[in-house]
Amino acid sequence: MTRICSNCEYENQDDYRFCAKCGTPLLEGFQPANVQVIKGEPRINKKAILISYIITIFLSWGGFIISMFSKHSPVGILTFFGFFLPFYLIQAPINAIKKHGYIQLIISLIGVSLSFYVMLH
Repeated sequence: MTRICSNCEYENQDDYRFCAKCGTPLLEGFQPANVQVIKGEPRINKKAILISYIITIFLSWGGFIISMFSKHSPVGILTFFGFFLPFYLIQAPINAIKKHGYIQLIISLIGVSLSFYVMLH
C-alpha cells in the first residue's frame, strides 16, 4: 500500500512519515521535531566539459592552422565560431562551469588573435 501526499499528490511508500518529494507529513498530527533539508551541489559532467574544450580548441585554433598553410585566405574568419561555446558556458548558473567558460574564452582569444595575425601578415 502507498501513501499519497496531500500537498503534491506524490505516491510514497507505506512506511514513509514524510513525502519524499516535498517533505509534507503524511500522518495526520505528526510534526517533525527538527527537519533539515540539505541541497547538494549539482554534478558537473566532466566528459561534457572535456568535449567543450576540444570543440573550442578545434574551432578557435583551426583557423590559425588553416591560415598557416594558405596565406591570405579568408578561411581564418571561421575562428570566430570558437567563441560560441565559451560564451554559452559563462552564462551557466554554476560557478565551476563559468570558470571553464572563462578559460575557454582565453583559449579562443589567443587562437583568434594568432589566426588574424597570420592572415594579415
